[in-house]
Amino acid sequence: MSSADHALAIRGLRKSYGSRLALDGLDLAVPSGVVYGFLGPNGAGKTTTMRVLTGLLHPDGGTIEMLGRPYARSDRRRLFAVGSLVETPSFYPYLSGRDNLRALAASGPPPGRPVDEVLDVVGLRERGRDKVSRYSLGMKQRLGIAGALLNDPELLLLDEPANGLDPAGIVAMREMLRHLAAIGKTVFVSSHLLAEVQQMADVVGIIAAGRLVREGSMRELLAAEGNIRVRVASDEIARAVEILDGTIGREHVSVLDDLPGWISVQTAPARSPEINRALAEAGIYASELTSGNDLEDLFLSLTDTGTADPDGTFAKPNRSAGPARSHVDES
Repeated sequence: MSSADHALAIRGLRKSYGSRLALDGLDLAVPSGVVYGFLGPNGAGKTTTMRVLTGLLHPDGGTIEMLGRPYARSDRRRLFAVGSLVETPSFYPYLSGRDNLRALAASGPPPGRPVDEVLDVVGLRERGRDKVSRYSLGMKQRLGIAGALLNDPELLLLDEPANGLDPAGIVAMREMLRHLAAIGKTVFVSSHLLAEVQQMADVVGIIAAGRLVREGSMRELLAAEGNIRVRVASDEIARAVEILDGTIGREHVSVLDDLPGWISVQTAPARSPEINRALAEAGIYASELTSGNDLEDLFLSLTDTGTADPDGTFAKPNRSAGPARSHVDES
């Protein structure tokens, strides 16, 4: 795919804060007309990337092409053609949602979409006349996205757009972003809701320590990465591992210490019958066997992180027998 086919192309992006390296030669290729899920653990460089793309930070090196043209700090007026929402949006609390959008529209070029239309898109038309001081955090988030849509942009840069939304609001957000991609917009969305990204994104980029560690279509990534979990009697664990080592390969088999009796096998889910048969032929009968491709498993294996502790650090991943969902925060 050529650069002309990409809404956003980043090559060798670097950014440091003093002695701390935030972006270490980051490369990204965002195709046009997709929802692109931008993922990374705490401190990986997601927010720094978003700030660079929206002109809030100047990179130390690297190149950016936005909508087929090189982008530099001197081109910041071009951002009027790009919709963005980075972190929590700010509004005049004493004005209504509609009047806040009118004020925002007056600060730039003539809007490409009427205020009432974007309010309708984000589900706030009925509350548009209410003061923003009466809005919930989730409503303010939706109002921020309405502001990003005012100029009818080809590219949307959204940092944690589901922040503060209840489950129904998250579903509505997902459907809205999918609709925008369906009509030809490109949505670049940073999120810590892995389960939501798995349902929403067409393409995913995962970064760790300021570098890209995996990028590709959701379908291809999940087809290539699989996990099977097998539960056997505790006194049969060692023998089961030996059998699976011979069937799958030693580097792909591990015992789940935090879940007694469970063995994890990193291989395609389609091999579940083969694993079950190998154990049964050795006289070991699995009491449970689960399989599936999961974005969380892929994310954790690539970034070597677990869920966030209250102090902001990351614990060892807890690979449970059932499908899990992770919330990974970004500073």
